[in-house]
Amino acid sequence: MSPTHVVCAYRPWNKVKYWGVPLCSNPNLLKSFLNEHSPEWVFFLDWSWKVPKEVVSKYKCVCFHESHLPDFRGGSPIQNQIIHGIAKTKLTAFLMDDGLDTGDILLQEDLSLEGHIMDIMDRVGKLHPIMIDKILKGDYTQTKQTGGTAYARRQPEQSQLTDEDFFKTLKYLYNFIRMLEDPYPNAFTWVGDRKITFKSAEMNNGKIKSLVEIE
Repeated sequence: MSPTHVVCAYRPWNKVKYWGVPLCSNPNLLKSFLNEHSPEWVFFLDWSWKVPKEVVSKYKCVCFHESHLPDFRGGSPIQNQIIHGIAKTKLTAFLMDDGLDTGDILLQEDLSLEGHIMDIMDRVGKLHPIMIDKILKGDYTQTKQTGGTAYARRQPEQSQLTDEDFFKTLKYLYNFIRMLEDPYPNAFTWVGDRKITFKSAEMNNGKIKSLVEIE
């Protein structure tokens, strides 16, 4: 008998949550995986690839997006919100369509953007199964998106701290560094011919503490 749902995920903090549920972590195998299982629902967790139109039209495809949609559509939603000073947002589950994060919203849960990146990802990973269970039980309200904002996915070169950045507030520098902790392209700057990479950030008593690599 075909499963009611499958999960598509490749990030370590997502994959470990779904032992026993059919899991696809390779975009090149997506179509054959879905043909094999023929699920009713397909849940995409932190999926970084474009899902083919024929998949979206054939299955109930649900994507999870770390923002209060319809605001902050597009790539790097966590980073784009943190750098705008947002500390509290939503994890949104929406039905995928042909647009970029534009499908009908099914469910939204509170999500804190405080702390290290892996703290945030741990919260996201814990919310995923809760929200999936609600959707499978029909405990959701389907709502169309209207209005909203969109931002481009950040590129590695945008991780460079400029001279002007060091004249901004300490909170800005803290947010810039922590939002780019591993597995993202870390914040960095240049001093002469030395590259200074900031691996982590904590802020206490008006000071930032960071693990730094010098090349």
